[in-house]
Formats: sequence, C-alpha cells, structure tokens
Amino acid sequence: MSVMVVRKKVTRKWEKLPGRNTFCCDGRVMMARQKGIFYLTLFLILGTCTLFFAFECRYLAAQLSPAIPVFAAMLFLFSMATLLRTSFSDPGVIPRALPDEAAFIEMEIEATNGAVPQGQRPPPRIKNFQINNQIVKLKYCYTCKIFRPPRASHCSICDNCVERFDHHCPWVGNCVGKRNYRYFYLFILSLSLLTIYVFAFNIVYVALKSLKIGFLETLKETPGTVLEVLICFFTLWSVVGLTGFHTFLVALNQTTNEDIKGSWTGKNRVQNPYSHGNIVKNCCEVLCGPLPPSVLDRRGILPLEDSGSRPPSTQETSSSLLPQSPASTDHMNSNEMPEDTSTPEEMPPPEPPEPPQEATEAEK
Repeated sequence: MSVMVVRKKVTRKWEKLPGRNTFCCDGRVMMARQKGIFYLTLFLILGTCTLFFAFECRYLAAQLSPAIPVFAAMLFLFSMATLLRTSFSDPGVIPRALPDEAAFIEMEIEATNGAVPQGQRPPPRIKNFQINNQIVKLKYCYTCKIFRPPRASHCSICDNCVERFDHHCPWVGNCVGKRNYRYFYLFILSLSLLTIYVFAFNIVYVALKSLKIGFLETLKETPGTVLEVLICFFTLWSVVGLTGFHTFLVALNQTTNEDIKGSWTGKNRVQNPYSHGNIVKNCCEVLCGPLPPSVLDRRGILPLEDSGSRPPSTQETSSSLLPQSPASTDHMNSNEMPEDTSTPEEMPPPEPPEPPQEATEAEK
C-alpha cells in the first residue's frame, strides 16, 4: 500500500515583511526596490577596471613593475566585496509592532496624555531618555507603531525604521545604518584609493607612450585610456569628498542624518552624548565595535495561520467557544472524527443483550 506524502509549502518571514524592500536567495539578500543606480555603480567600476586590466596593466607591468596589476586587483576585489556587503545586508531594520503591541502602546499613550478635547491637537508622542546625563527624545513612528530607539529614523524610500540611520544611498541600493555603515565607509575609502590609483597610472601610461610615438598618436591609439581618464576625473572629486566627509563624521561619532538636522550643533548647543571625546575611541566604536545581529529573522518560518490562511472571524471565534450540541456532533465528517488507535485484542468484548423483562401481575 503506497502512502502519499503531501509537503506543505513553507512560508518564510521575509515573504510577509512590510516595507519596500526586495529579497533574493530565500531572504539572504535584502535590498531596496530602486536598484537602477546600483547597477550603474557596478557598471562603472567593472567597466573601468576591465579596461585598465586589459590594456594599461600589461604595458605597465612590463615597463615598470609587475606589482602594479597585483595591487590594483587587491583594491578592486576589496571594493567589490565591501560594496556587495553593504548592498545585500540588513542595515538594521527595526520590526514593526504587532497589533497587540500597538494597541498596548496606544493605551499607554492615552493613559499618559489623558483625553484630548475635540478640536484640539493632541500632544506630540515623545518619550525622554537619558544618555550620558543628557536627555534624548524618543519619537513615535506612526507607520511602525513604535517609539524609535535613539538615533533611529524612518526611511521614506524603504518605508522602514532603521537603527542608527545614516542615510539612504541609491549608489549602493540600500539604506546605510548600524549594521552596514562600516562596510559602506570601507567601500568609499577603497573606491577612492582605486580611483586615484587607476587615474594616476593612466597618466603614467599616456606619458610613457607619448615619449615613443607622440601625445596625439597615443590618444588616437588608446581611446579606452581616454575614457578611463574622463571617468576617473569626474568620479574622483565626489568620491574623495564623500570619503573625507564620512571620515569627519566617524571621528565625531555622528551620523549624516544628525549632521543635516543639526542635532548636536544647533541653537541648543547640546553636546553629542554618543561621542567619547577621543577620535581614536570614536573610530574604534564605529568601525571596530561588535556588529549586532539582525532582529528581522528573515528566514524564520511563519506559523500556518500567519502564512496565508484566513483568520477566524468574530462569529467563528465565539462559536468555537460554545459547547457543541449532539446534533452538530453527529454531522461531523469521518475525517474530523478521532481515530481509534486501539488494537482488536485491546477492545472489550460486546455485552450480551439484556433479556426482555416479564410483565408483572399488576400490569397484566
């Protein structure tokens, strides 16, 4: 007798996560939906380095040193690794509140603020939190139904609250937050060095070729080199400037979001409570501190009732709490009846029928 095994489809949590993100590789890769500029970043890096390795590196290795392509390859691989790590990882998304948690927070807010008269604006939903003897305000997110942790902010592009939110970078196709900021900084730093390296040795290549055949003939024979020089020249200023700006932020233990809003340099002149007052300590905390795990549990398995089955209505819930009548029990299907697991030897023998009682003389 063959037994058919029915395998139910497993629903992962990433399939039901709110927000505007895309997932690949069964939830292992997480990115924003707008990935067009990220593909442009890949094209520029891969295209420029491919031309450099195909044409200039062979000539420079023979004329100057074979270490030139080796060092260029190391910079290229490190830049690509940090780019993909920044783009494909969870930046620190904070899960949204469940319905029960949101209802509890609403009750807590109403109990704190009291009843608001009709026509009046309710007070702002803010909690005060003390960090290093300074008061930090925790703001309420109306989308995620939570009080955001310190330094967290809601990204309007990804529609998620991100812990230690820095900014949303379209060039990497993801938010930059607590879990991927160090990789973003290492990416722009290595990309700056790679851009300077390729640009400098392209100039050296043109200079060496010009000594033999002339400058104009060199430009005619090497159109790829001219294209590389133009790309590196216009990319150099923005990438190097961005690296310098984020180096300044790392030294102060500050985020781009805080710098734009003027959180610690505004009129209040409030000192940054997260800064250690030491550049080395700030750099060690931002770039070398422990990396927190993701709290999304993207590859977790959802229960059956949460994975797509219809939630019970109020009438069904109330009827399931009532005792069933015998009539409703008699109409149960055979699939719904409990199975009898006892063996034939364990079943008790049938009782003999009782003989009919004789009528008494009074009844006769």
